[in-house]
Amino acid sequence: MQWLADPEIAQSNAFSEQGERPPSAADANLLDEYSVRVADVARRARSSVVHIRATKRKGGGQGSGFVFASDGFLLTNSHVVSGASSLEASFADGNGQRARLVGDDPGTDLAVLRLENSIGAALPLADSRSVVTGQIAIAVGNPLGFDFTVTAGIVSALARTMLGFGGRPIDDVIQTDVALNPGNSGGPLLDSRGRVIGVNTAMIPSAHGLAFAVASNTADWITSQLMRYGEVRRAFIGVQGGTVPLPRRWVLRSDWPANTGMRVEAVSAGAPAKQAGFEVGDIVVAVGQQRVEQVSDLLRLLGREAVGEPLEIKVLRPVAGVFREFILRVTPVQARR
Repeated sequence: MQWLADPEIAQSNAFSEQGERPPSAADANLLDEYSVRVADVARRARSSVVHIRATKRKGGGQGSGFVFASDGFLLTNSHVVSGASSLEASFADGNGQRARLVGDDPGTDLAVLRLENSIGAALPLADSRSVVTGQIAIAVGNPLGFDFTVTAGIVSALARTMLGFGGRPIDDVIQTDVALNPGNSGGPLLDSRGRVIGVNTAMIPSAHGLAFAVASNTADWITSQLMRYGEVRRAFIGVQGGTVPLPRRWVLRSDWPANTGMRVEAVSAGAPAKQAGFEVGDIVVAVGQQRVEQVSDLLRLLGREAVGEPLEIKVLRPVAGVFREFILRVTPVQARR
């Protein structure tokens, strides 16, 4: 056995033998900057993230949540609080209080709670349209009962569709490689500036580096509905999809003021969209005079007021290698909860 007296020489020799260079000062500074960013986000989130304990008929459950409005409103997952007879929210400093359910939406696995006493700083919701693949993503939550756990990674993909609890598809989901475990559900997914880009909702237990969050723009619309009505009553046309870039040639030719739309990934049999002629591969770009740049735009435009109202939806459809415009006329029906 050979003992190395100088650790720096040992490190230099190890890198030389592997054909690699030792970390430079610039590399060290970059690592420090990353650490500073994550630590700063964790510090900001500390007074906003809560550990939620739900008392249910068959035992109980737990998850995470966070303050998103300064008057004591919390955002979490529907599956965390659904069916609970009582709810308690505890902050990192140990301050715990009862919370009541304002409303939940199983269709997006989101729920809004309100605290008995308005405390905790609100975390701002970011515009999820600005999220890009590869950017830093930071999760804060309470996995397996370990309060206020911080994990970090990157955004792996955008505009995913996944099956939520109860088999309902959730559109416009952000995929990350951030480490999540049971108990993280309902906690915030944050960018490097401490803004919420998504609500953590699921991970794949049998896989490593596969975690999912409901995009913040979807959460923003859902929370406004829950706070106003206590539920989300939406119109239904029967399509599933994700956000995609629009064909560049068509954007330039049409002078279209947006670069993304919603690609149709599935059309439900017998649904209004099927009857109207929607096809998989169509890209929805507008409903009437309103642009559709992402899935949350279509969700917003298919609110309760749209039930029974004929809509003209503009789509791009690939025909013989060229995208052509079509106007499809569809009348939404009331979505089942």
